[in-house]
Amino acid sequence: MITGKQFKDAIISAAHNICRQKKSIDALNVFPVPDGDTGTNMAMTISAAIDVLNDMDIDDTTGIDEVSSAIASALLRGARGNSGVILSQLFRGFSNGCKGKKELDSTDFASALASGVDAAYRAVLKPTEGTVLTVSRMAAAAAAEAAKDGLDNVSTIEAAIQQGEKTLAETPEMLPQLKKAGVVDAGGMGYIVILEGILSYLKSGKVIELGEEDVFTDEGVVDPEVMSEDEITFTYCTEFIVDRSTAVKNDTAELREFLSSIGDSVVVVDDDEIIKIHVHTDSVGKAFDEASKYGMLEKIKVENMRVQLRERLKKLAKKAKKEEFTPAAPENEYGMVAVASGEGMMNLFTELGCDKMVMGGQTMNPSTEDILRACNSVPAKNVFVFPNNKNIIMAAEQASALATDRKIIVIPTKTVPQGISAALMFDPTLECNELTETMTDAARNVLTGQITFAARDSDFDGKDIKEGQILAMNEDKLAFVGDDINSAALDLASEIAGENKAEFITLYYGADVAEEKAAALADSISERFTEAEVNIVDGGQPVYSYILSVEC
Repeated sequence: MITGKQFKDAIISAAHNICRQKKSIDALNVFPVPDGDTGTNMAMTISAAIDVLNDMDIDDTTGIDEVSSAIASALLRGARGNSGVILSQLFRGFSNGCKGKKELDSTDFASALASGVDAAYRAVLKPTEGTVLTVSRMAAAAAAEAAKDGLDNVSTIEAAIQQGEKTLAETPEMLPQLKKAGVVDAGGMGYIVILEGILSYLKSGKVIELGEEDVFTDEGVVDPEVMSEDEITFTYCTEFIVDRSTAVKNDTAELREFLSSIGDSVVVVDDDEIIKIHVHTDSVGKAFDEASKYGMLEKIKVENMRVQLRERLKKLAKKAKKEEFTPAAPENEYGMVAVASGEGMMNLFTELGCDKMVMGGQTMNPSTEDILRACNSVPAKNVFVFPNNKNIIMAAEQASALATDRKIIVIPTKTVPQGISAALMFDPTLECNELTETMTDAARNVLTGQITFAARDSDFDGKDIKEGQILAMNEDKLAFVGDDINSAALDLASEIAGENKAEFITLYYGADVAEEKAAALADSISERFTEAEVNIVDGGQPVYSYILSVEC
């Protein structure tokens, strides 16, 4: 039998297991663009249950129905991306199968797995076989057969994993895009890894440990002034004092030059007696060795800045979770919320009347809770949400289902240009249904092109792609591969605008593109499309060097 207390630790073990393997799951992304975040989204989704479980007073008398209900609620709100939403539904259905039960035998466990599969299939408008849906369904069926044969929980879960792995290996035969890319379904792999984490605990009684590098922070509640780990070039903040009374060398300019060659943020302050040194570096030993030529070292302090940042972010996240949030009273008729990243993009949506922005987009999908909280902070009866990414739409729809005192209406925008076009059509004089239709139609009438880079080597759709090459995306399809950003963007504009006789072309340039380079591209587009009005906007977005919006 599995008790509530055992299930708590088993889920934490499962969360740790997928956190440890999220990168390998991310790497299964079919398309070579830098959005392989299935493992990350599933890991962050199930990790949302950890704090909830640790805050509960769970003992040997706590029923598995209570524990599974808390897990399902946490995952429902913490779901990120389509894979995270589907995972939350698998656990929501599992929880429904646990109702009224204090413990689960193997028959109960298998039945709960099947309830999870049913819930997941119902949540997807057009279920696709060859995905996590198929893997979970076949795993649940195997579990049912094992339980029927009288096997215990451990053997039943082993049977589910064995069949899940077999089905996962067959997913390339079910989905041609998987076969072309030479990978199995990432979501299915994530589901198996979670089951393996549960099994590991039930067999050993020990929770799988989580490494420091696997710890997540909640971007939705982080102080905007806090840097991201990507901004840390060197790991160790190193400070010490050199006693010059035993100096072999005296020219601190040479010392400063050496320290600058192995790190940054170098400060060397000296007088006749001491040299005070500060440096960020990965080569602490080399810094000490060189500095020791100038005298004995004293008051040495070395801090791992990455660990410091993670701890600070964790504290900020916990602080934010504990802060009481009071939804704004829904006094106005309408409000708008948009998901975007990049200062320019976020400012643009704000200027168009969006009341709240949710930080997110490609590679950083916000959670259902992030979107719900933003909507609840808007003082409106009807809140329109622009997800602006196909992998965020399901989370937004889940937020809509959780709303209680206001209506959340998701305009299914798949790109930022679609969201901008929809927001431009906001008219508070229209009835809600008419306004919804107007904004949805506006989004459909925008064509989007995007320039990004290949995250890895790939042979996709007959194209030999090398890591770092330029990828030109026409809507969600790969148009061609190039080696120059501006040339690729111009050719992409020609492909999209030329076929559709564009009237307006807007060029949003990203954080990695200089204004002068973007202006030169805009001029080239204007020369090629003399009848179109070409505008240029500093979007500041990550991942995409250029986003093209074409209206005909």
